[in-house]
Amino acid sequence: MTFDVIVIGAGQAGLALGAQLAARGADFVILDAGSEIGSAWRNRWDSLRLFSPAQYDSLPGLPFPAPADSHPTKDDVADYLVAYARHFALPVRLDSPATRVHREDDGTFAVTTPGELLRARQVVVATGPFQTPSIPAICGQLDPDVPQLHSAKYLNPDQLPAGSHVLVVGAANSGLQIADELAARCTVTVAVGSRPKELPQRVLGRDLFFWLTRSGFFTVSADSRIARRLRERGDLVIGTRSSRLRRRGIGFRPRLTGFTGRTARFADGASTEVDAVVWATGYRSDYSWLHIPGVIEDGAVRHQAGVTDVPGLYFLGLPWQTSRGSALLGFVGRDAETLDRRLAADAAQMPVGALR
Repeated sequence: MTFDVIVIGAGQAGLALGAQLAARGADFVILDAGSEIGSAWRNRWDSLRLFSPAQYDSLPGLPFPAPADSHPTKDDVADYLVAYARHFALPVRLDSPATRVHREDDGTFAVTTPGELLRARQVVVATGPFQTPSIPAICGQLDPDVPQLHSAKYLNPDQLPAGSHVLVVGAANSGLQIADELAARCTVTVAVGSRPKELPQRVLGRDLFFWLTRSGFFTVSADSRIARRLRERGDLVIGTRSSRLRRRGIGFRPRLTGFTGRTARFADGASTEVDAVVWATGYRSDYSWLHIPGVIEDGAVRHQAGVTDVPGLYFLGLPWQTSRGSALLGFVGRDAETLDRRLAADAAQMPVGALR
């Protein structure tokens, strides 16, 4: 089958772009590896909530259906994405991962899924930043009888034995939230590789997102000096304070350096025995299915505001694609609108009927 545009990924970025494509009558399809829209959200841990209040969580054209200043759960977000696709009658094909994308001699693209081969003049990769869990190689040093899991597989404290000593590796948002939750039934130690700046959820009687949005934090240009400084400082930890976790009895150690059996070793020379490990160590990109030279270098996408050097190939939803908000639910729509205008302009310059 042939299309004007194939969008790979039916998360918030892919759906936001889909609404734009539908509005201008483009012939397109959205492919997703999941069995249902929003599965990436539903599969996160049970108690996960957004940091951003509901009024900052809407995609273009459909307000998020929750009271202002409430913080939606991960299932609320998944339900919203399902409703968004239905509202705009978006052509989403589930259970359809792109297993290979290559460029034909005529400049068009061939996208292979398990069931068929599709072609298009333009392809947008909207697979998001959370693709493949990243776990350090030192995990192999741990006693094989000690359970270990990445935060992507963590659901709730019942997965780990009550009273056990759990090591959480990573002190960003996921790590601290999971450590806080586990502390109700386990002894918890957090290994801190770097210390992100911690901010409270509410400041001067208002949600932090009110102040960040008002200051332009989420829309500062990715190529500005301020943006470079923000990227160097890393992510913010919002709403979870390590000082409060210490008062709950959670221990903190510096960077994890390795294991000997069940014993974890840290950069300060200290060590402790552990009964389980949770790796809150982030994700890495996986574009092994993208067989187009010159687009991915050292695991990173070469692009300018989502536009690659390969005519007809684009990305959407990348962290810092154009601004701090580029990968966030309530802000990706801005990039989707801009990228759609670029797709339309580029399509107008392409030979008519190349795929027909």
